[in-house]
Amino acid sequence: MPDLPAWVLHVDLDEFLAAVEVARRPELAGRPVVVGGAGDPTLRAVVATASYEARAYGIRSGMPLRTAAKLCPDAVFLPADNPTYEAVSEEVMAVLRTFPVVVEVLGWDEAFLGVEARVPEVVARQVQVKVREETGLSCAVGVGDTRLRAKVATGFAKPAGIYRLTRDNWVQVMGERPPDAVWGVGDKTRRKLAEMGIHTVLDLARADRDDLAKRFGPTMGPWYRALALGGGDATVSAAPYVPRSRSREVTFQRDVTDRDELDAHLVDLARRVADDVHEEGRPVARMGVKVRFAPFFTHTRSVGLVDPTQDPAVIEQGARDALTRFAEDHPLTRPVRLLGVRAEFVPDDPATG
Repeated sequence: MPDLPAWVLHVDLDEFLAAVEVARRPELAGRPVVVGGAGDPTLRAVVATASYEARAYGIRSGMPLRTAAKLCPDAVFLPADNPTYEAVSEEVMAVLRTFPVVVEVLGWDEAFLGVEARVPEVVARQVQVKVREETGLSCAVGVGDTRLRAKVATGFAKPAGIYRLTRDNWVQVMGERPPDAVWGVGDKTRRKLAEMGIHTVLDLARADRDDLAKRFGPTMGPWYRALALGGGDATVSAAPYVPRSRSREVTFQRDVTDRDELDAHLVDLARRVADDVHEEGRPVARMGVKVRFAPFFTHTRSVGLVDPTQDPAVIEQGARDALTRFAEDHPLTRPVRLLGVRAEFVPDDPATG
């Protein structure tokens, strides 16, 4: 009997955090629900997830809660309950592991499945039914011949649908879409590509590798072109997820304009990150900071450490150095509404890090 074709399925839970909240508060079904921060739109925080009913008002993840409240004053605002979301996520992943597939967890609400099947949509439908029966949650499933195509396909499958995206229909479906429709290409990169006259996925796929390398570097430039072609790896690994970094951040309820106060917050965040690093038990190679100026302009900078370390003093100094580097390009004279500190671990395999 011939071998069955190999496929990648991307399972993405629909409106995950909001769906969990509605599941334990059935009276909220059909209402616009927004999850984020302490659930108080008068405080500074951002939307973690919005139900589809809330999204109809233009509410999106990452949006300030205050903006969401203006868009939909009747929305139900709820605080984020991370322990509950993690527990529900584990239930879902346990359901996925009951299938004869390889499961690679990507986060609370998504996973890749390595599947061998003549018709992968049959497996996808079985997954959807069992997840619904066991957890009450719905999911969309993208089917692809690479991880990238499966991930992008899920966007067409939402909510609760199934969509196949392969080499055969990639150009037809994606060719005329903007470059940031592809997983891995962000809004900033899209704008830089537009400056080069590259406005669609097909433009990017046809772009000159050398021109891209000059603009984005010898690694990233050709990589963006490869993404536009929909290629990449099809391997799904069951190895446990290993975080690449640990970070902490604080959103100030009033803008911070005093540098000494900002430095004090930086030290506090760096020490909390150092505690996380110690708990992780892995050395740090790089430190970064994130600063969000009022009203909502976010920038980041990072610096490499001389030697990998778990030393709290070195981690703190690395955060200070990153903020100093940041201030060289973005003077800290404007009001700051958010500050973050990130520690990046040494990759377990430098060749793939």
